[in-house]
Amino acid sequence: MAAAFQWIPDVPNGVLRNRALSDKMRYASIAQTKALQFVKAEPGFGRGQGETITIARARNIAVPTSAILGRNQKIPIDQMPLAQTTITVQKYGRAVEFDEETEVLLKFNPKDFIQKSLIKQMKLVLDAICFAAFKGCQIRFAPTSSSGGVYTTDAGTTSQVASSNVTVAHVKNLRDYLVSTIHAEPYEGDDFVGLSATKALRGVKDDTEFMSWRQYIEPEMAFYRGEAGMIEHIRLVEIVNGAGLSGTKGTGSVLGEMVIFGEDPVVMVEAITPELRMAIPGDFGRQKSIAWYGMLAFGEVWPTANDGESRILLVTSS
Repeated sequence: MAAAFQWIPDVPNGVLRNRALSDKMRYASIAQTKALQFVKAEPGFGRGQGETITIARARNIAVPTSAILGRNQKIPIDQMPLAQTTITVQKYGRAVEFDEETEVLLKFNPKDFIQKSLIKQMKLVLDAICFAAFKGCQIRFAPTSSSGGVYTTDAGTTSQVASSNVTVAHVKNLRDYLVSTIHAEPYEGDDFVGLSATKALRGVKDDTEFMSWRQYIEPEMAFYRGEAGMIEHIRLVEIVNGAGLSGTKGTGSVLGEMVIFGEDPVVMVEAITPELRMAIPGDFGRQKSIAWYGMLAFGEVWPTANDGESRILLVTSS
């Protein structure tokens, strides 16, 4: 069991030397969490549904060389291909203990700052779990020059070491791959979304070509929190949480990671929505604790590299 938060004087005995205490409790800052705004909860899943959900997917019917029918020819019958993926919920949670003495003697109510700090921790944990689902995608790209790079589509591994940071030319390359190679549907309207580590976005911003794109984007045109600009219908959103997207990839840590995606990339399934809970006090009410707890999972809807099915590209390095 973790050590409890306890009231301990800062001098061996006698009156405390420092008698003045600020009337305001200060809180440490955390990295902004932005991935969850792009994930929708799977409808119809919750309590009483078991621990695993099966997501059914209708694949594309093969396109024939010719669909012309001859006289008295019967219409050929195609098979309707289906696929599925499963997502299993996991339990998540952490707690902080404190004792009655601390609650009675401390100027600040420990419940207040413990709850706020636990909520911050919960946001960071969920953000990292969400990014793990995005980064489990099958198609990866490693920049090897200021404009080119290597794609890999084998079971979510990256064999190439990146030797360049992301540039505008790379974003254009990735956009063309999305629309012409795997034919991904846009995330919203005509636009895709690119979640970019600060370092990746810095590579794009420092590209002289970026300003020719940025000048057409007015502040009020930014749809998403943290959006920095748009290049060829890819809305770039800055991610500062290093547990989500790394900024130290490639040769000499030259690369910042980026994920670009279209429609329905990752889904969230919840059996218990993450929440704060107060434990039943122990030792006759003297020992107390607060926890956050949830039962959920994030999963890629189309975990494949197939044309017309894959929705996510990851810029990274081996």
